[in-house]
Amino acid sequence: MKRGITVEKDVAIKVNHVSKDFKLYYDKAHTLKEKLLFFSKKNREKNHILHVLKDINLDIKKGESVALIGTNGSGKSTLLKLMTKIIYPNKGKIITNGKLTSLLELGAGFHDDFTGRENIYFNASIFGLTRKEIDAKLEEIIEFSELRDFIDNPVRTYSSGMYMRLAFSVAINVQAEILLIDEILAVGDKHFQDKCFAKLKELKDSGKTIVIVTHNMDQVKQFCNRAVWLYKGEIRQDGEVDDVLKEYLRVCG
Repeated sequence: MKRGITVEKDVAIKVNHVSKDFKLYYDKAHTLKEKLLFFSKKNREKNHILHVLKDINLDIKKGESVALIGTNGSGKSTLLKLMTKIIYPNKGKIITNGKLTSLLELGAGFHDDFTGRENIYFNASIFGLTRKEIDAKLEEIIEFSELRDFIDNPVRTYSSGMYMRLAFSVAINVQAEILLIDEILAVGDKHFQDKCFAKLKELKDSGKTIVIVTHNMDQVKQFCNRAVWLYKGEIRQDGEVDDVLKEYLRVCG
């Protein structure tokens, strides 16, 4: 129990009455002419608040593979970032039950001037691995990434696909119980995408909890056993993949 919220043993992530707002900022007028022209507009907009998520309640059970779907701006990525505690809600709480790793932004946590090998140590340590644990996993990470010929080059020389390969390879080898992914698998060639999804299915079959933000409905059908449809910051539908996708495509397709 945390601050009055009970989390059942079979729940990996509990989202309890969560709301998230962002304040919109506008460019300031620098000249007298700009101030005169945009005065009334500034007064209307200067305190504008964007309500991205509105009173979200969601329990994700251990071992589930859940897709967060919705049109752009619906709040999917914001909810995923709240789960990782990159950002925090204005209201409500999110509680995670188990070690968590995430792939939210391509190469997030990488230092451009470090080599791929150095970034493996740096990134894996952020996820909580010790130097000894990273040593034991290093060859497996490099092998999966297929970047052995480039692993000692600075990552600033990497393509976006190479970034994705390295980031994914680290994330799946930190022995986490919960994996959060935001569209990162849309990057890279088909061979490596297929390899990533084969690995994700392996992790799914081993009982890991996986949450994916994606616009690829085929991936949702093939990989996930539950879909949560976010619409204008609220949960429009939550349930079996086929049922949710049918309604989503009817309304938004």
